[in-house]
Amino acid sequence: MSGSVILLVTSPRLPAGVLTAQAWDLVRAHPVLTAAESAQTAALRAAGAEVTVLPSPPSASASGSPLPLLDSPLAPVSASPRPSVLDSLLAALDAHGTVVWLAAPDGDEDLARELGLRLAREPGRATLELVYGSWDPAGARLLDVVTVMDRLMHPQAGDPWKRAQTHASLAPFLLEESYELYDAIRDEDADAVREELGDVLLQVVLHARLAEETSDFTIDDVAGDLVAKLIRRNPHVFADTEVGGLDEIIANWEQIKKAEKSRGSVMDGVALSQPALALAAKLLQRVARAGLDVPLPPPSTLGARLFEAVATSEEDAEAALRQAALHYMNSVRTVETA
Repeated sequence: MSGSVILLVTSPRLPAGVLTAQAWDLVRAHPVLTAAESAQTAALRAAGAEVTVLPSPPSASASGSPLPLLDSPLAPVSASPRPSVLDSLLAALDAHGTVVWLAAPDGDEDLARELGLRLAREPGRATLELVYGSWDPAGARLLDVVTVMDRLMHPQAGDPWKRAQTHASLAPFLLEESYELYDAIRDEDADAVREELGDVLLQVVLHARLAEETSDFTIDDVAGDLVAKLIRRNPHVFADTEVGGLDEIIANWEQIKKAEKSRGSVMDGVALSQPALALAAKLLQRVARAGLDVPLPPPSTLGARLFEAVATSEEDAEAALRQAALHYMNSVRTVETA
């Protein structure tokens, strides 16, 4: 009767010991082999599983790499496994009939490939089965971002430039990355949008990581506040509020926001650092939503005339001026090459 090697793959982004019922049945019923000690092996032993660590290739830490990211998807990919690992695995297979190989965070693809080739040359010896004991939930790769940022901000082994930054010194980069994302969206370049979203996310995570040392809040606090806000401001989704359309959804959002902020003026909370045309449009929008009748400044200055142009136009003034500027830029290039 042929044996069976069960390659058990688990998500390194979930807490150790979080496994499917099928995975728990397998590790309790059969010997578990793996290449290194980990939080997962400790959890299995604590639950009564028999776990044996076989010899493995030298880790990155043995070659002088600081702070190896063990048990993470960022762990160095191992080289082709030593024959002793494969031979020991096959010896355990012959002794027990069925064994479970607990894969490393990178999935142990090299070992699985060599094992598959060996078993293909010896038909009838054993079958190779892949079982997922856990898998990444949506958004799990965000944990990798936090892991990488922690490494970059390490006091000794991190990046000196990032550790030297402050919220103020990083602020221009946040604006620059946001504008680059805006350009990618305008160009309808999906690949660029994906890349620039990552750059904006980098700014968010870096600011949050700096705050751990300076402002006593973390990325989890940022995410938690966002989740709470989304739930509060969307009662038509998370509660029993009924809405008749998009206008009512927006009105509810603004009403909830107003109650949360307790602002004394409709001008409170406007981002003053935004471009001037966008600022003018935002002020006029706030006034219109509040139903206020406020006269425009007399058109005696350029600024006042621009403000009046924004107020009397139905277009997005910021976008319109940008489009005109880009058209002019193309005209300049045409003249230069004529």
